[in-house]
Amino acid sequence: MKSIPFLAIALAAAALSAPVLGMGSQDPAPAPKPPAAKPADSGYSEAERAVKAKQYEDAIKKLEQVVTKEPRNVDALNYLAYSHRELGRYDISLGWYQKALAINANHRGANEYLGQLYLKTGKMKEAQAQLAKLQKICGRGCEEYESLRSAIAKAGGRS
Repeated sequence: MKSIPFLAIALAAAALSAPVLGMGSQDPAPAPKPPAAKPADSGYSEAERAVKAKQYEDAIKKLEQVVTKEPRNVDALNYLAYSHRELGRYDISLGWYQKALAINANHRGANEYLGQLYLKTGKMKEAQAQLAKLQKICGRGCEEYESLRSAIAKAGGRS
């Protein structure tokens, strides 16, 4: 009987036992992580829908709740001002625009809408100043600049 070299036997034994040893030595697969919790919606999305649907009284109620939770939410402050403006509450509207712009002086929407408010209240020079500010913020091609420029032109002001 020929002897099988020791090395061959050792290699064969190692090959046969590797899967068995491997089964017990591997860590189990990590459990899947639960999905990250979404931040609680402050109600802004619902308020924005109300604004876009021209349901301004409803939008104001919702936006006031958003601002209570997020007092520095400039988009909510801007829409709050816009909704009051659309309802003819110009003094209230002005206060909300000022608050929004105190937080972010370069907010394009608040600057445009403040210019629109100035037009509605016969303050052409102030509207033109908002237009100049928008030009510095975003240039002549941005939507907010063009919208206010067009409104000023229709109102008889230079643009």
